[in-house]
Amino acid sequence: MDIIKVAATSRSTSVAGAIAGVMREQKQVDVQAIGAGAVNQAIKAVIIARGYLELDGIDIICLPSFVEIMIDGQERTAVRLGIEERSTGAGKVEPAPDEAPAPKLSAWQSESDAPALE
Repeated sequence: MDIIKVAATSRSTSVAGAIAGVMREQKQVDVQAIGAGAVNQAIKAVIIARGYLELDGIDIICLPSFVEIMIDGQERTAVRLGIEERSTGAGKVEPAPDEAPAPKLSAWQSESDAPALE
């Protein structure tokens, strides 16, 4: 399975495009981030990717977990977001009853105007 590594400096729209591309081909992908800034970009990317995939009738779910990885001989804790296709039954993407629809990036003037996740 592919792992998309996200940094605090990663553009969330670029990561979202990568997520959507892998999801269309393989139906699952892992997104990995270390640190608050990187996790923020990763979460925003998942939200944006959901909007991209909606056009193809694909909805996704995100299964977060902690993983221990080795970097330069030191063990670090990363956040791994397992992204999988969600079965909607009829092939049409509809939000869950208590869930707002995925926002469209075009609703914001630019990525920097997007609401920050805190």
